[in-house]
Amino acid sequence: MSDDKGATLPDAQLAPEHESYKTGDIIEPRSRDGGKDVAALFLAQLDPAIAAEPISKHEARRVLWKIDLILIPLIMVTVVLAAIDKVIISNAAIYGMKKDTHLKGNQYSWVGSIFYFGYLAFEYPAALLIQRLPVAKLYAGMVAGWAVMMLCTAATHNFAGLATVRFLMGMLEASVFPISSILTVMWWKTSEQPLRVAFWFNQLSSVFSGLVSYGIGQTNTALAPWRLLFLVLGGFSLFWAVVLYFFLPDSPVQCWYFSDREKFVCLERVKDNNTGMEDKTIKWYQVRECLLDPKTWLLALFSLAQNIPNGGLVTFSAIIVTGLGYSPLVTTVLGIPTGVLATVWQIILGFIAANVKNSRCAIIATANLVPMICAILMWKLPRENQHGLLAAYYVFYTYWAPYVLSTSLPMANTSGHSKKLTMNAIFFLAYCTGNIIGPQVFRSDDAPSYSRGYEGLLGCLVVAIASIIAYGVLCRWENHRRDQKEGPQLDAEPSEAAAFSDLTDHEKRAFRYTY
Repeated sequence: MSDDKGATLPDAQLAPEHESYKTGDIIEPRSRDGGKDVAALFLAQLDPAIAAEPISKHEARRVLWKIDLILIPLIMVTVVLAAIDKVIISNAAIYGMKKDTHLKGNQYSWVGSIFYFGYLAFEYPAALLIQRLPVAKLYAGMVAGWAVMMLCTAATHNFAGLATVRFLMGMLEASVFPISSILTVMWWKTSEQPLRVAFWFNQLSSVFSGLVSYGIGQTNTALAPWRLLFLVLGGFSLFWAVVLYFFLPDSPVQCWYFSDREKFVCLERVKDNNTGMEDKTIKWYQVRECLLDPKTWLLALFSLAQNIPNGGLVTFSAIIVTGLGYSPLVTTVLGIPTGVLATVWQIILGFIAANVKNSRCAIIATANLVPMICAILMWKLPRENQHGLLAAYYVFYTYWAPYVLSTSLPMANTSGHSKKLTMNAIFFLAYCTGNIIGPQVFRSDDAPSYSRGYEGLLGCLVVAIASIIAYGVLCRWENHRRDQKEGPQLDAEPSEAAAFSDLTDHEKRAFRYTY
């Protein structure tokens, strides 16, 4: 590769912007601009002696262990904290928040939904910030911002105050999951991503919030327990933002505790992903390509349908359990197994997906049959069957694993930095729309049985299964079309120039979709 930063990459030519093409067409690349991916720039300036030495299996495994032991905890704790501020509102409700803030009618449902209005409003601006700013520093800044909002929640006294801080908190969280996904693509191979996502995108927030809530419920202070809950969690989130600022790198090539050789190994490991690393130039043709791709909207429909149950349960979980006859203090403890069950299940599914090629869509669709059965049980079982309803409620939390597994699909199947950001924005925009709808499925006049809520959850899961199957079929068909058109030579390993060029999956002849 040339040392000239402005040199055109040999496999990175793009089609003229005015040319039209059908979704799925493989484009002959021609030069569009002189921008380069950060990985391409690093490789162009790297000492040739570092790159000349072959990478042994032992060295690659050692670097992977280092990545896993540092990056997974950093992302995982951030995601857990982001989830806690949504989960904790349910425990706060049974600790007196509804009474102290004078919530009436369906105002509590709107407190749950309005968080996602903020998320929705800031989703695309967040994507633009991710494009322009160092992702790790933005990540830390957003965590600090929502930590302040958590602290402010403890000072609210009415619906207007709660709604305001929840809306702002949603805005500040809008970049968390897209950045987590982008970091995953930067650091891990496509085959490694499902299991790593299963670890960091977990449900351990229920465990952490349950233990903290139980401990605070045992205190005897002048401050209301629900206010103390937000103060403790807000303080910890603020501390974590400082940790992220110093220890989370913006990309492998900017990691201060990795040597140049380790950075090179990191890039060689993910080269076969063929999705690029990071490019700060917004390329509007990539945005347009993403919007015209039917696969984009099938994934968005799945994300929307799968997250309506999430929005409902996050907001009403503790209220549902107390409705079964358990005390508030016992309810906080009973919420702990849901996080353990969901996390173990998603790790199992992630392990299977990582080891069985092109099985993700089939696993997602099949796994969704379990929460479907649980929704029927929660809907139809007699209210006096307390243990049966609680068991169905627990197992229903397996719904989270299919969604977690689905988040690896836009990462694995989208190339081109602007296209990746647009795909992430749409996917998480659908996520937040589903979470807005979710709390509205559970209405106050339907308490405590919430039979209509469970009917709604059942219908959503059916839509989710249909959309993910259609997505898998479309990916399989597209791969077959490319194999027929381009021939077996595309099985060869992509060059560094091609792998780290900022081209889309439509433009890269060797790209094949994961399903």
